[in-house]
Amino acid sequence: MDGASILLVEDSETQALQLRRMFERAGLRVQRTRDAETALATLNDARPDLLVVDYRLPGMNGDELVRIVRQTGATRTLPVLMLTGDDASEVERQGLDSGANAYVPKRGGGELIVSRIRALLRQTRGRPVEDGPAPALRQARLFLLDPVDANRDPLVERLSAEGYRVERCADPAVALAAIEADSADGILVIERERSFALSARIDACRVARASGIALVALTDDAEPATMLAGLAAGVDDVVSRRSDGDMLLVRIRAIVRRKLARDEEAAGIARERTQAIALAQARAEADSADRLARANAELAGANALLRETQAQLVQSAKMASLGELVAGIAHEINNPLAFILAHQATVERAVAGARDADDATRATLLTKASDRLTSIRSGLTRIQELVVKLRRFSRLDDGEVSQIDIPDAIDAVLTLLAPRLGTVRVERDYGAARMLECSGALVNQVVMNIVANAADAVDPVTGEIMVATGSADGTYTIRIDDNGPGIPDDRRERVFEPFFTTKDVGSGTGLGLAIAYGVVRSHGGTIEIGRAARGGASFAIRIPEQA
Repeated sequence: MDGASILLVEDSETQALQLRRMFERAGLRVQRTRDAETALATLNDARPDLLVVDYRLPGMNGDELVRIVRQTGATRTLPVLMLTGDDASEVERQGLDSGANAYVPKRGGGELIVSRIRALLRQTRGRPVEDGPAPALRQARLFLLDPVDANRDPLVERLSAEGYRVERCADPAVALAAIEADSADGILVIERERSFALSARIDACRVARASGIALVALTDDAEPATMLAGLAAGVDDVVSRRSDGDMLLVRIRAIVRRKLARDEEAAGIARERTQAIALAQARAEADSADRLARANAELAGANALLRETQAQLVQSAKMASLGELVAGIAHEINNPLAFILAHQATVERAVAGARDADDATRATLLTKASDRLTSIRSGLTRIQELVVKLRRFSRLDDGEVSQIDIPDAIDAVLTLLAPRLGTVRVERDYGAARMLECSGALVNQVVMNIVANAADAVDPVTGEIMVATGSADGTYTIRIDDNGPGIPDDRRERVFEPFFTTKDVGSGTGLGLAIAYGVVRSHGGTIEIGRAARGGASFAIRIPEQA
């Protein structure tokens, strides 16, 4: 019970102070209002654990406050303790009849009141609390329609005392507007004629609007014929104004309560429908998220497989290029090596003959041997240069970014491509700084692939290739031009696509320029294709220079 919240509705300042102190000593948190109307507004903002209501209140009495509380689903189970200073059993009956859980006379003392509160809190412990915003508590709104005299009717005072908000009106248009706006809970029509024409008109509006507003006809008699005529006109009940006052209120109260119950049921159905829609949407979103997650996982797997396949193809292309390179290098080394071996035999014969020859012959043989040794030295130097450039090429192929001597690296590539170039003339114009921070693949893969393609495109006898470097505005440019047939405009956009090639089947993998494009992009650079001044293709490799 400690920490439970109580809304105390008590108009007496003295008694309110006494009750507050008593409740707080018992460990309760107390909020107090002076009248029922303020209590309804307070309940709309926050729900206490228990409601303590004085029966006698200014304006609406405590029993009417409890009736309104019980008419709303969100507070229907709120425990209510009714307090009163009266000893009459009729007051107790009215308090309990209104829906209070317990009734305690104030003369019973604080211990009895606190004990009752403890018992009520124990009974409600563990009850589920409705989630979401609760519907606002409100007084039922009634319209009393009397076209003859809307200013005098004791029924208005009786209904107001019951807790209803009653508005008098003489113009039927007011009641019809209330139906249109759905702003009333009930319309009471004083019918002085048995035709019930006014009630029928209002019912027609109800039917057209599918409104659940209660409609009661108040007549001057209770004859069966009058009842039948009223019901035939569409009213919910026909009540004689001359009947017992309590019975009149009971009949009106029952009809209005049914209307409020229907409203609450409709609101509950709407909430359930909204919750069902929200649940269905949540499930659909969850299913969609699951499908998306599975699709993303499948896509990620496919991308990983594609990257692995591309890496294998790129490696295969590199190995194919390396195979061509090795074959060319072997040819380049084999030529001077065969020359060396042939001259070696000549030198050996000359030296052997010089041992037993006369001076003149010996001198001739030694001169011949010396000439052959000079040629051997030239061949060995050629082989040594090839090995040095091959070593330099292999060191640049590790993919790491470092300071690269671009002219030296390009020269190494051109030397290794010499067998493929044949008699094609290669011009060099290194106008930019020698050093560039990049990976060796920029030269090994990019320059080599473009120059190799140019060598295949130009005429083997009259072909020319120009390799130049330049630098401007923080961009390092390597330009490779040739005097071949060039690349048609409709193919320039496709030359960097994997497997696209203009060569004969079996003459290329179609991956060389795709690899080159990937290397340049990894440096944050671009490759531009155009037409060279010599009429052939022009490739401009542009790389941002590091600050």
